[in-house]
Order: sequence, then structure tokens, then C-alpha cells
Amino acid sequence: MRDGEDWDFQPTRRAVLGTGSVAAALLVTGLPHGAEAAEPETPAPTPVPVTLKVNGKARSLDLDPRTSLLDALRDHLGLPGSKKGCDHGQCGACTVLLEGRRINACLSLAVMHDGQEITTIEGLADARGLHPMQAAFVEHDGFQCGYCTSGQICSAVGMLAEAQAGMPSYVSEHLADHPALTEAELRERMSGNICRCAAYPNIVAAIRQAGGLPA
Repeated sequence: MRDGEDWDFQPTRRAVLGTGSVAAALLVTGLPHGAEAAEPETPAPTPVPVTLKVNGKARSLDLDPRTSLLDALRDHLGLPGSKKGCDHGQCGACTVLLEGRRINACLSLAVMHDGQEITTIEGLADARGLHPMQAAFVEHDGFQCGYCTSGQICSAVGMLAEAQAGMPSYVSEHLADHPALTEAELRERMSGNICRCAAYPNIVAAIRQAGGLPA
């Protein structure tokens, strides 16, 4: 201000707040207001060698350790029978058999199963024909759109093995007794496999036939 001039500046509330915001941004980030710091790039994990024994054949892969078993089967081994439905372990469309035990392949990492036996829907049938569970699903029309069917069939095969081993379910009256596979037992044990077409009565009928259970 030169001599003799009047200082008549009256800052507004908006100007003060704006100036404070700029100063705060510079103090905290060292960057101009509104500029964003570039995030450092995270290097991709080193691929891990994995051998999966799928449907009786050993398959060697080099996988990102974050690869799910489902993605390894579908994208790396060309076995699309196991479906990716919810990818959160809620629908059961990705069910496969691991050492004879049913699991959701979308929730399991492939590197966890190095050397273990995995059976997918493609491995149930053999040279003699369809697996009895597959044939029963066809006979009883246990599917409509078919998207969930591979998971339903693998789950049903694993479920019958669990019941034969005497494993109880939530609805079993006595945990120590060999549970009878009533309709309530079948529905509870298969409740992790969702059929959006609601073909549940036909699915139960197919499981009864394949398992030699009374209708």
C-alpha cells in the first residue's frame, strides 16, 4: 500500500475458508489443492508351481497364488462344467469333490490343494456311461436352465457319501445315530445348492433314485 492510500479490504468468510483449505492441503500433502498423489504400483505376486490331480490326471500349472480353485479349473484347465454363480460360496454352482468331500471351489485357493484329488462334473462319467446321479437327474428332469446342475450333482454325490459315513446334519435328531435320509434330511443337506428354477422336487427324486432310497 502506497502512502496516502486507504486500506479498505474486508475479507469474506468464503475467501478465508478457501485460503485455509489450500493451506491445509499443502501442509498435509505437499501438493496443490485438488491434486492426487499417484499410488505406488504393487508388483504382481510370483507364480507358484501347483500340481492338481483333476479327474484322475495330474496337471501342472504356474499360478498366481491368489487364483481360486474354480478359476484354475475353468480358465487354466479348460473345465467349464463347474459354474461361477455368486463367487461368494452362497449358491453352490461351483461345487466339486476334493478327496471325495464336496467343497465350494470359488472359496478355495488352488495352491492349497497341491497334489490332492479333485473330481469335477466332467470326471463323474466314465467309459461305461453316465454316473448314476447324472442319469437320475436326466430321468427325473432335475434341471431346467441347467446352470446349477453340475454343482447339484457333485454335491449330491458328496452328500450321499457323508450320510453313508454317518455324518449328521442340522435336522438329525440324534448326532450319534446313523441318520436316515428322510426328505427333511435331503433338503437340509442339499440346502447349500440353490436352484433358481426351483426344480427341487425333481432333484430330491433324482437323489433318492441314485442313492437307492425309498420314494
